[in-house]
Amino acid sequence: MDVEVTRLPGVGIKQEFTTATGRRLGVLTYRDGHRELLVSDVHDPDACSATVPMTEPECVALGTLLGAPNLVAQLRAEHAEVPGVGTTQLPITSGSPYAGRTLGDTAMRTRTGASVVAVVRGGSVHASPRPDFRFAPGDLLVVVGTPDGLRHAAEILEQG
Repeated sequence: MDVEVTRLPGVGIKQEFTTATGRRLGVLTYRDGHRELLVSDVHDPDACSATVPMTEPECVALGTLLGAPNLVAQLRAEHAEVPGVGTTQLPITSGSPYAGRTLGDTAMRTRTGASVVAVVRGGSVHASPRPDFRFAPGDLLVVVGTPDGLRHAAEILEQG
C-alpha cells in the first residue's frame, strides 16, 4: 500500500492512500499537532467529502482499533498450522489487578503456559515485552497459548 505524503506549507503534512474502491483516506497533521481524518468524495478523489477533527486520545483509540486486529490476524494465520495453539487479545482494564504492574508480576507463562507476545498501546505495538514492561489501562495484550492457557490468562488479568 503506497502512502502519499504531501507537505502543505504553513499548514502541516497530509498523508493519504487510495482504497481498493478508489476512495482516498488520509490524515492531516497540522503544524500545532492536531489532526483530522480525511475522506475523499466518492466521485472526485481530489475533493474531500468529510473531515473529522480528532483529539490525541481519539487517534490512539482509532490506531488501536485498526492495528490490533491486524496483528492478531497475522499471528492466527501463522499459528493455524500448529494444532492446539491459539492467539487472543486481552485488555488491561482500569479495574484489572495488573493495571500499573509489570508483566513479570503476572507470572503468566509460569501459571498458564501462555505467552504475551505483544502489547498494543496507543496505536503502537510493543513486541516481545520484557518482564519489567509495566501495563497501563487500555493496553491490549496479544497472547499465544493453548485454549486452556488463554482462558486462564484472561482470568488472571481480570481477577489476579
